[in-house]
Amino acid sequence: MGLSVPTQGKITWGGRDALCPGRLAMLFQRPVMLRRSVASNVIYGLSRTGLSRDQRIQRMKEVLVKVGLLELAARPARRLSGGEQQRVALARALARQPELLLLDEPTASLDPAATRAVEEIIAMAAQSGIKIVMASHDLGQVRRLAGEVLFFVRGRLHERASAADFFDRPSTDEAAAFVRGDLVI
Repeated sequence: MGLSVPTQGKITWGGRDALCPGRLAMLFQRPVMLRRSVASNVIYGLSRTGLSRDQRIQRMKEVLVKVGLLELAARPARRLSGGEQQRVALARALARQPELLLLDEPTASLDPAATRAVEEIIAMAAQSGIKIVMASHDLGQVRRLAGEVLFFVRGRLHERASAADFFDRPSTDEAAAFVRGDLVI
């Protein structure tokens, strides 16, 4: 997302030096809700997209249906539960139709039902062709959602493998320890 500048190398996407900022979306562990309704939070995410007001409203309705929140469209977003707020944040991000969706532990501190709802939305987004890059310490979640795992220790890449290979045949001692449930520091 450009929040940090690489100290070495460069970031490319699909053979291009950079991805258009309008085609990126990011969610943090704790969703950011504007002091507006659920609908207005999603519509705000469509600012500067070139869409007409009617198109923004239509897209808002479409994504709120996908995340199961259309019936809450008029409610103040900040009064929703944590899981509902994360689904609003996902709707706001998905409304922009990103190529790349970056997620920073999107289910941290959520109850199991809210976690499942968020995971279903993430899986749906991935199936629609959006590339998902997600940070997670939850091994069960990684098993359920990941196609590929990049395992970092102290900010350095230690292993890159398919999810199946990462869990069944880790190639580094650190990854093997992590999969066993040991602390890796």
